[in-house]
Amino acid sequence: QGILSKYEDYDFEDEYGGEPDHQGPYYFNPDAQVEARFPFPVECAKECFCPPAFPLSMYCDHRKLKTIPNIPSHVQQLYLQNNNIEAVPAGPFTNVTFIREINLSYNNIKFHMIDHGVFAKLSHLVQLHLQHNELEEFPFPLPSSLERLLLGFNNISRLPANALEGLPNMTTLDLCNNLLDDSVSKDKPFSNMKNLMQLNLCNNKLQTMPPDLPPSLRHLSLENNSISHIPENYFHRLPHIIALRMSHNNLQDIPNDTFNLPNLLELNLGHNKLKQVFYIPRSLQHLYIEDNEIENINVTVMCPTLDPLNIKQLTYIRVDQNKLTSPISTYAFFCFPLIRTIYYGEQNVTVSRPSQLRTPVFRRFLTPEEFQEAEDNHETLNQETEEDHEAEDSYFHPYYQ
Repeated sequence: QGILSKYEDYDFEDEYGGEPDHQGPYYFNPDAQVEARFPFPVECAKECFCPPAFPLSMYCDHRKLKTIPNIPSHVQQLYLQNNNIEAVPAGPFTNVTFIREINLSYNNIKFHMIDHGVFAKLSHLVQLHLQHNELEEFPFPLPSSLERLLLGFNNISRLPANALEGLPNMTTLDLCNNLLDDSVSKDKPFSNMKNLMQLNLCNNKLQTMPPDLPPSLRHLSLENNSISHIPENYFHRLPHIIALRMSHNNLQDIPNDTFNLPNLLELNLGHNKLKQVFYIPRSLQHLYIEDNEIENINVTVMCPTLDPLNIKQLTYIRVDQNKLTSPISTYAFFCFPLIRTIYYGEQNVTVSRPSQLRTPVFRRFLTPEEFQEAEDNHETLNQETEEDHEAEDSYFHPYYQ
């Protein structure tokens, strides 16, 4: 079951959609950027590489290291990913003052092997990568400066009540592919994270929606859990949501007005048990409801009124693997005049074999101006795009700016 999300430095589509795509070793290219040499030799751990053009960075990745080398005081970016490191002792960080980013992903680190407070003392740290380790617990305490914390692919099963306190600058928290269940919500751990913009909780063991999320949230990822219900008015306190991903859950009945959000651009509810559609907000552009149990798409529910001055922005709908026997009513094109693609694919009308509608993909004829825009966005009218099959888009970036 593929989960689509993206990090800036590597692609979540690879990470969450199959075997991890390990980052290749770093090779320094002196011509890549203008060199900014220090007027004195840069100190560097003998196990690592400190490129003269990037004197504040130390590259120790892909070197089969079992321990963290001593870190010079001037280093701001430390790359230790893809090694065999099992512990994070305080010693190597003794002289560190200005470090801003640490990447310890793809190692063998356990929570009890992290010296207490080793990260909390790093008062300039803004980004910490600990994904693909063996953490059983959330690695607190952490410095208040931290903005991005990536903990995907660990064994974290609980969030202590105070684990996320004192992190007012956190904008991105990735906890996908862990062992979190509903017990993590009893202390409302996310409620005080006033600047949190992206929360990734995909591939866990949640059965209910996490309560009291902060109103600052822009991107919420809950794919591959066991959530069966969205409480009424749940999203009223989250008016800034841009992208919501809840595919591969157990959703059945959704209150009609659930997603009436003023800024929602992407909504992914594929691979659930939905039987009916719901109200579509004006802002929504991409809707994914494939692999559900929908027999009829009631356009008047999606669009109860027409407002020529505030046209709905929907451009793409994916409805394959449902139980449709006929295409969506043409009234949809009055409600959603910007629609370019409706992907019907195969429908599960009978148990014995899937069937196809007469038109597996509907594509609207574009004006020359629209065609040029589509070309600029690498879309084509003559062949199915990757988007048709992978439900891929560009709205969901953990490092939202």
